[in-house]
Amino acid sequence: MIGSPGAALGLAAVALVALCALSPGLLAPADPNEQRLLARFTPPIARTADGEFTVLGTDQLGRDILSRVIHGARTSVLIGMSAVLLAGSVGTSLGLTAGIRGGVADQLIMRLADMQFAFPFILLAITIIGVLGPSIRNIILVVGLSSWATYARVVRAETLAVRERTYVDAARSLGMSLPRIVVRHILPNVSASLIVVATFGVAGAILTEAGLSFLGLGVPLAIPSWGGMLAEGRQFVDTRYWLALSPGVALFVTVMAINLIGDALRDALDPYLQTRGTVDRF
Repeated sequence: MIGSPGAALGLAAVALVALCALSPGLLAPADPNEQRLLARFTPPIARTADGEFTVLGTDQLGRDILSRVIHGARTSVLIGMSAVLLAGSVGTSLGLTAGIRGGVADQLIMRLADMQFAFPFILLAITIIGVLGPSIRNIILVVGLSSWATYARVVRAETLAVRERTYVDAARSLGMSLPRIVVRHILPNVSASLIVVATFGVAGAILTEAGLSFLGLGVPLAIPSWGGMLAEGRQFVDTRYWLALSPGVALFVTVMAINLIGDALRDALDPYLQTRGTVDRF
């Protein structure tokens, strides 16, 4: 996977974002919420009215944009990873149940998945955030509950294929319990597809969080987030472009990098693509 230039670039970008998310206090040059009205609207690569140098400029309240972008990485990564963990846990459990049990359980879970796909996401977001209020926890809940069905369908399809294989039949004939069969034989064979879906899911969750914050349904304003910065900067985009440009570029690079890694993982873990590549070389 590392041999792919796209994957290498993606890994480098994701490593940088992860570093920002893990240690924003060490990398950020200033407090992301510190307001200095004398320094407001300072352009990138310039000194503010009070003499401090700024790399990405300041916003309408004089807050350092670079510091807010760095701290916003923590918000995006936390929500993206947590939402995928929630959706993956729920979806994998239900997908395994549907694939192994079949019958009524399979039909019920798949109909629930169809209902989830048909339910408008923005309505779910408005309902949950309107009742519980805007917070990181509630955004994770919204994004996770809106994407579990994808994991359920993927895991169910893989489980239906794996459960018919010879080694699973052999394990049954030897008296191995169902939970042990799932852990020893089914989950390891499902994990490759699950990893790929989860990788793309992180990118989608980060983008969804930014969209919700842009619409005012995201995290509280006191917490730096890329979507919130885009929402604040859109009214100044004609004259102070840097307010929206920096978080927009950070969001684009992060999502693109994760998608590049997802593509590389899919190519590395998909046996059909590996076989086709071997045939093409001959």
